[in-house]
Amino acid sequence: MKKHINWMLSISLILIIASALTYTIHYFIFRDLHHIFIYMIGDFGFLFLDVLLVILLIERLLSRREKRSIMNKLNMVIGTFFSEVGLELLRKFSNFVINSQNLERQLEFSPDWEKKDFKKAMDAVQKFPYEIKIDKSSLLEIREFLLSKRPFLMRLLENPNLLEHERFTDLLWAVFHLTEELVFRGDLLEDLPDTDYEHLGIDLQRAYSQLTIEWISYTAHLKESYPFLYSLAARVNPMNPKASPVVS
Repeated sequence: MKKHINWMLSISLILIIASALTYTIHYFIFRDLHHIFIYMIGDFGFLFLDVLLVILLIERLLSRREKRSIMNKLNMVIGTFFSEVGLELLRKFSNFVINSQNLERQLEFSPDWEKKDFKKAMDAVQKFPYEIKIDKSSLLEIREFLLSKRPFLMRLLENPNLLEHERFTDLLWAVFHLTEELVFRGDLLEDLPDTDYEHLGIDLQRAYSQLTIEWISYTAHLKESYPFLYSLAARVNPMNPKASPVVS
């Protein structure tokens, strides 16, 4: 740190001496202090605006670069989430959606998909009329699965960078909320009134739709930045019943 300060002082001193020497030479050549001070004051006046413009530009560039770096790291976290939890959760959620096949047909990723295709898929998920039917055995299965993954999900929440990704944070909260709803009912989960199953259906739909949207967003990122990872994501796509990791 001390060496850095000494270096800065040395550079500053050299620049000041160079400036003073330049003005001195100017004076000895033209013998016009009035001209020197007119332009010096004008230059000082513009200097503040110049510094302001440079600061704003540099700050914006650094901020954009930092945000891009954070988002790249977050996409790695999101990729781990789907590998550990998300893909299997999408498969299990589809058991509760009667008309899931209508949605799945619109989400069969292919190598030639472009940004407009992912946007179209995103719109389809947001507008899709989910028809939820509670399957009690599947409800127990999904509760046990979420409980087994709770430590992993808790570790995700410890990542402070998640605050930069509001949509993924909302997804995690939706999944946590569903987990708590299922856990607190305990042994009553198979013998609940229809009104309560309807309530659980709303929680399932919320988590399923947010999970699907995040999956589309993540695969769109892979398509743009990591084509080789997108190839695998398209082959194991849980929204495609015919998906297979085997390259055929």
